[in-house]
Amino acid sequence: MTQVHPTAIVDPRAELDPTVAVGPYAVIGPHVRVGAGTTIGAHCVIEGHTTIGRDNRIFQFSSLGAIPQDKKYAGEPTQLTIGDRNTVREFCTFNLGTVQDVGVTRIGDDNWIMAYVHIAHDCQVGNQVTMANNATLAGHVEIGDWATIGGLTGILQRMRIGAHAMVGFQSNVDKDVPPYMVVDGSPLAVRGVNLVGLRRREFSAERIGAIRDMHKLLYRQGKTLEEARAGIAALAAQVPDAAADVALMDGFLATSTRGIAR
Repeated sequence: MTQVHPTAIVDPRAELDPTVAVGPYAVIGPHVRVGAGTTIGAHCVIEGHTTIGRDNRIFQFSSLGAIPQDKKYAGEPTQLTIGDRNTVREFCTFNLGTVQDVGVTRIGDDNWIMAYVHIAHDCQVGNQVTMANNATLAGHVEIGDWATIGGLTGILQRMRIGAHAMVGFQSNVDKDVPPYMVVDGSPLAVRGVNLVGLRRREFSAERIGAIRDMHKLLYRQGKTLEEARAGIAALAAQVPDAAADVALMDGFLATSTRGIAR
């Protein structure tokens, strides 16, 4: 039997795996589905068309699946999906998507999301992301795998944070942040390459060297963005081990519509 505290209110139409645990005074709505091994803390409210995967740990007082904070929202059956093995600390708020976008707010797998984090409608959060206390994502934001977002950071609507990037404490993100970079401040500034993160993930010296060359081409040689992209593309032949890293960076730069932090 599902471990539901007697004070919790779980709609009989909700689909909870028998191994799910629900804490005191939690409220779970009719369109919620929760996978095996997930724990839901006291006083959480989970509503809307929300799907939560396996082995997540959701701490007390979080609100997941509430309607978007968007005046255009008119009750459409949009969604929130959360993957597996995420940690969601106290007082987090994740909202449903909107029909003005893909209609789904997505959080991937193995993310570490600290207290008071807000993930607004239509955000797409990858895997292995760390978001520190009070980080705030406005609508339609994309966060790549292994990115780290510092506490008290605000990210403007439709911005993108590339994979393996790090955003420092109390930053104002109003431009796209390319993969592998470290940025902080208000106005936002690029400080260098996320060397600590890359080494922790066991990137080879060759790959890190190529990423440092990408940083130099973008930020240290006075090149236009197109000139820098041409130099970055050439690195794939020069450092075959870094071909995937070069492709990731070039793809990010090619699809940026809001400009990159420079």
